[in-house]
Amino acid sequence: MKNFINSKETLVTEAIDGLLRTAKGRLARLDGFPHIKVVVRSDWDRSKVALVSGGGSGHEPSHAGFVGKGMLTAAVCGEVFASPSVDAVLAGILAVTGKAGCLLIVKNYTGDRLNFGLAAERARAQGLKVNMVIVDDDVALPDLPQARGVAGTLFVHKIAGALAEEGADLDRVTETAQRVVKNVVSIGMSLDTCKIPGSPKEDRIGPGKAELGLGIHGEAGAEQVDFSNAREAMEMVVGRLSPNIGAGSHFALLNNLGGATPLEMAVLAEELTQSRIGEQIRWLIGPAPMMTSLDMQGFSVSLFPATSEDEAALTAPVAPWAWPGCLPVGEIEVLALPDGLTPIRPIPSKNNEMGTFIWRCCRILIDAEAHLNALDAKSGDGDTGSTLSTASRALIDALDRLPLADQTQLCRAVGFELNQTMGGSSGVLLAIFFVAAGDALASGQNTIDALKSGLDRIQQVGGARPGDRTMIDALFPALETLHHGLEAAARAAREGADSTARMTRARAGRASYLPEESLAGHNDPGAEAVARLFEKLAEAGNLATQQT
Repeated sequence: MKNFINSKETLVTEAIDGLLRTAKGRLARLDGFPHIKVVVRSDWDRSKVALVSGGGSGHEPSHAGFVGKGMLTAAVCGEVFASPSVDAVLAGILAVTGKAGCLLIVKNYTGDRLNFGLAAERARAQGLKVNMVIVDDDVALPDLPQARGVAGTLFVHKIAGALAEEGADLDRVTETAQRVVKNVVSIGMSLDTCKIPGSPKEDRIGPGKAELGLGIHGEAGAEQVDFSNAREAMEMVVGRLSPNIGAGSHFALLNNLGGATPLEMAVLAEELTQSRIGEQIRWLIGPAPMMTSLDMQGFSVSLFPATSEDEAALTAPVAPWAWPGCLPVGEIEVLALPDGLTPIRPIPSKNNEMGTFIWRCCRILIDAEAHLNALDAKSGDGDTGSTLSTASRALIDALDRLPLADQTQLCRAVGFELNQTMGGSSGVLLAIFFVAAGDALASGQNTIDALKSGLDRIQQVGGARPGDRTMIDALFPALETLHHGLEAAARAAREGADSTARMTRARAGRASYLPEESLAGHNDPGAEAVARLFEKLAEAGNLATQQT
């Protein structure tokens, strides 16, 4: 797997400098690269309790991303997944600690405990007041004598940071941090391991599996579990957390471990708030990447009991850009559609033969979803099958509402339905196709000529013609030969679809942006969908004839 780095040796130092160049003067670093990598507040005057945290890099934006007013005073960075040295930690302490003292916030890993602990002893020997709290929020391995510190550490950063910013003394900041550590619980889940730059990737999570309770350094989880979807994944995570929390309201922190997309994280946020503990979650931090594990395709959930004091601390404004905010969880507000967009409800009518025909067409496209997506991935964005399948399922759901006995109104109703349920350019073009066909039927044209009128209309609007490598390459010949029967139309559609594999220049659609080598040898997915539709309908017709 490739990475956007220059070298493994300079990765962390270059990343820190990249962060500092965009920090608008709020952050600085200590001299001492490459062995001492410490990011500090440039506006710090040592008059208040300093908060120092850190650890191995690879968890970005932790820890340097949380340095700033209202959170950390300094972050001590090690190499990727490696604890910083004692001298580096001591340098951070000495740089920011005044008479008010310093609190070290350390995740429960052996290297961090030892190096931060020894640095604290050396700082105390120089006359500084230094306390240390160890965060052990991971509940994945309940029998482990030393639980790991993971994303729940961010609760400590934020709450202790708010108190320190208000001017609280070291004892109070420490006691509060210890209380947070005692009450916060976390667990993570991932579909894949992370890739450490410069090292081979470990592929221990097999197809159809997820790892529950894995650490933030790529270490193996508590167990591998079957994975099916986001809902069941969240249910397993919640199942491990719920025995460890009380009955009251809680703050939740939904952390992206690095590789999940914002779209996936939004789905996971919905599943968390609708889970068995959803009613207890009053505030949500994220979803966002806060304590990552490089590019790990996973997430973690941390929970902390809500009090009014902690609410004020967690919602207080801060300078660090990486803090996503702590927002209340509420109901979804739904507003009525604007005038003119309210769905048109035709008068439904029954026609069993027409209903069966539409259902069959939809099932053909639904069954082809995976194949069409794979084909589209070679020359587009990989969603043709999903787009057609979504529209087909919507049409099946709408069958009872359609005017099946009135072909003219049916075509128009199908067009309006697709206009609302089918996205992308194909959705609007097919909606235009059916509405135009309905208008042609209303003017007295027969079914085939009406469908040709619909095709003419989408060619006028979309601008594509036969030979442009679109669905028209299969639809045009199919409609031209449809008067000879479905078999003839299916053969023509197949020839048209297959011809697109020899077209190395697309003149419409996303494929028009691609080079010739990306198109050669692959059928256009829209044309393939048309060909499959006619072929399967012809097969069904032959089967029915044979059975009778």
